[in-house]
Amino acid sequence: MTMLVNRLLLLIAVVLLANAAVAQNGGIPAGFVPIFNGKNLKGWHISRSTHQGTTPNVQVEDEAIVLRQYPYGQGGLLLSDKDYKNFEFYVEVKVDSFCNSGLFLRSNEGGLAYQIELVLPGNTGDLLGERIQVSKGAKATEREKVWKANDWNAFRVRVDGEIPHFTLWVNGVQMWDVVEPKNDLVAGATAGMIGLQCHWSSVYSPAAGSGMPLTSWRPEAAMRFRKMAIKELR
Repeated sequence: MTMLVNRLLLLIAVVLLANAAVAQNGGIPAGFVPIFNGKNLKGWHISRSTHQGTTPNVQVEDEAIVLRQYPYGQGGLLLSDKDYKNFEFYVEVKVDSFCNSGLFLRSNEGGLAYQIELVLPGNTGDLLGERIQVSKGAKATEREKVWKANDWNAFRVRVDGEIPHFTLWVNGVQMWDVVEPKNDLVAGATAGMIGLQCHWSSVYSPAAGSGMPLTSWRPEAAMRFRKMAIKELR
């Protein structure tokens, strides 16, 4: 009996170590269901009502969703077809420098949502609002310690409760854990879509000439998202 117990404890330890390695090094965690098939945009659609724009260049390349600004200045928002309420969301992200993007949480069709910022250089990993005033945001002050420059980085975010409770991990390390004082969404919405943002920008255009600073965008820059999966919570 003692030998059997020892073997079971060893097996549990191996599983826990394997899960920790997955969280640290990338890969969809156990118990999560993929919401992107790596082949096409089935299950996703471009918003036709967001202020970001309605004609982003969205492609699937090398098993990743790639968003580029097209034409110059025109952004957009890619949304999941399905609404989610309480969940954990996993995604691996690669963002070129001078891009401005975000992960939208509980978004409506127009892009009103809680948002995790994705911008390099900038405040990537911070909790913000898109078209809402967030009562209590959060700063990913430890992100630089785990960030992989010019590489894929794993984001895992938990959203739970009618008064939402948010937790974010980047590359397996917790960045912040915050409970909002109130529900900031319109009419107290408690569910919404997952959104991938291609931020609108008027900074660069062919007509602007070379004197314009590239603070929000650069030509051919891209935002890439892969291995997207979700675990719905009761």
